[in-house]
Amino acid sequence: MHTAVDEIAPDTFRLSTYIPDVGPTGMTFNQFLIRDEQPMLFHTGHRQLFPLVSEAVGTLVPLEDLRWIAFGHIEADECGSMNQFLAAAPGAQITHGALGCMVSLNDMADRPPVPLEDGQVIELGRHRVRHIDTPHVPHGWEARLIFDDTDHSLLVGEGARRRAVACGNGGVDHRATGSGTARALSEKRHGLRLYQIQSAQFYATME
Repeated sequence: MHTAVDEIAPDTFRLSTYIPDVGPTGMTFNQFLIRDEQPMLFHTGHRQLFPLVSEAVGTLVPLEDLRWIAFGHIEADECGSMNQFLAAAPGAQITHGALGCMVSLNDMADRPPVPLEDGQVIELGRHRVRHIDTPHVPHGWEARLIFDDTDHSLLVGEGARRRAVACGNGGVDHRATGSGTARALSEKRHGLRLYQIQSAQFYATME
């Protein structure tokens, strides 16, 4: 297996690993790295994928310089190797919504996670990334999204990809979103409304 690296926005990279023996046609698992003064990895991948994913991260930034580890919800393909990344990057911290930290990550993570309130922003350097609580979109009640205010990139988990359909021009086909990602975002009070995300690029972690 091989993890491919593609730059999908300025200093934002998709790491893709195709696993042929998952399901009838195989499946691709994606992670995203935002390269900045404080690099952020969104989704770690499964624990068994750590050698491939960490090698790919190391081609973009020194692995030990990783500062933030984030994911959309708590599940093996999202955060299975989080503790291996913590061991490889002594200054890295996991960040997630307050609920996910309280219910799971305070116990699961080898270092205390940083809990975020809905709408809270982390300054990575040039990039400003916003934590958005989206309970049950796509999965558990602690689910969330990351929105890059700088480049208008929305990083989502696999289920959200089925609910928010990106159009060819980078916009969102709201007829297909139903009660999914775009609607969830539109109901927030921190200023992110549908008209603001119509030009956003949606990037999902499973294909």
